Amino acid sequence: MDWLNENSQAISAVTSVVTVFVWIFYAQLLYDGYARQRRPRIIINRGKGVGMEALCLISNMSVEAIYVQHLIAVLHTRDKSYSLDVVEYQQEGDEEVKGGYRTHQGPLASGNHLHVETFNSILHQILRYWELDNDILDQEGLCLGIRVVAIYGSEDMPTGAWRTFEMDLSQPPERQLTPSTIDTHRMSSKRQRKRVLEWVKDIEIHKVY
Repeated sequence: MDWLNENSQAISAVTSVVTVFVWIFYAQLLYDGYARQRRPRIIINRGKGVGMEALCLISNMSVEAIYVQHLIAVLHTRDKSYSLDVVEYQQEGDEEVKGGYRTHQGPLASGNHLHVETFNSILHQILRYWELDNDILDQEGLCLGIRVVAIYGSEDMPTGAWRTFEMDLSQPPERQLTPSTIDTHRMSSKRQRKRVLEWVKDIEIHKVY
């Protein structure tokens, strides 16, 4: 007790410092939880099947709605990659749209999803647009990437998401399309969003419908 009385001021100072660090720790946990909840979350997946005839599904698992600006499909071959804005192509060039108007561009509420035709249809849109021969599909290591460019809430810079699917058209239909990763990659950091802007610029350069 005598030692405690003699060192009470030092003990009180140490206790105050420890208390401050504890509050900072909990404040950081609360902030991280809030930031994680507010972060945009877009899921790219297959629906109604697992092969090339499966639907390409885009789901918005964010807290708020997103505005889908671009849906970019990229065919990765052994020598080159070929990209196409599926939204713009369907509005302007796809013969299936004649007689009506269909677009995947626009707001997507929290918890909702949209389907972007089948993966096989998307693949052949790329082939038609770039005037590629079907023989290119005989290559090994073919991949079909899907990229989403969207506006989230009141943020100025677009956010993005992407996922790549490996294709092997020599396999049975149910084994022709395999996700390269377990989950969709998010593009929500400042540096990643600059990369999303590069996606858009690249699409604008090749927009010659």
